[in-house]
Amino acid sequence: MSVERLRGLAVAALCLAAATAGAHEATPARADFVPPAPGTYHLERIMQAPEGAVLDTNRKRAKLSGFTQGKVTLLSLMYTSCSDEKGCPMAFYSLQLIQRELQKAKPAQGRVRLVSLSFDPEHDTPEVMRTYGGKHVGARTGVPWYFLTTASKSDVRPVLDGLGQDVSKPAAPEEQGKAPNLSHVLKVYLVDREGWVREIYSTSFLIPQVVVNDVKTLLLEEGVKLD
Repeated sequence: MSVERLRGLAVAALCLAAATAGAHEATPARADFVPPAPGTYHLERIMQAPEGAVLDTNRKRAKLSGFTQGKVTLLSLMYTSCSDEKGCPMAFYSLQLIQRELQKAKPAQGRVRLVSLSFDPEHDTPEVMRTYGGKHVGARTGVPWYFLTTASKSDVRPVLDGLGQDVSKPAAPEEQGKAPNLSHVLKVYLVDREGWVREIYSTSFLIPQVVVNDVKTLLLEEGVKLD
């Protein structure tokens, strides 16, 4: 990542608006600078996206690579009961804005996908993920959004380790029947069609227009014309 890009994103960290209440409603990070145009910079290969065994909202088993290869992918690691307004709710809302913008770009149709993967399989069953995804689940769109979970903690662990996502439970005992409050740092991964992670967005840097431009940069890298 260039020094100029790092400086620009650092400025954006100072421009986060206060989040509003609501399961999926939050205020995304905002930038007081003009994001660089797609294709005017290069995104380095950071690491290979790990393999894993996942379940979709119909309880169909699949390999995670089926959702991280073949298309440019935005992969969000999350859990549905997250109450941190600058965490998973913010990621969900930001991805909605990003999907909306990419839908307007004809070259992105059929070449880009969004994926939300839960790291709390004990509570986030396929049925819960279907409810969480709402209207986005199974929607006929050129930029689809998939909502995944795993059959067990042991299935999701290699994914978390491979992506460097730390998740921990609080020391205090959980209330019976209540979903845990999991401590984690918000991370959304931009993965190219070969399965390489090319960018990682945390709370301060998940700026919709920056992400859209990054996606378009990877499309240009593939030789896709944006006009």
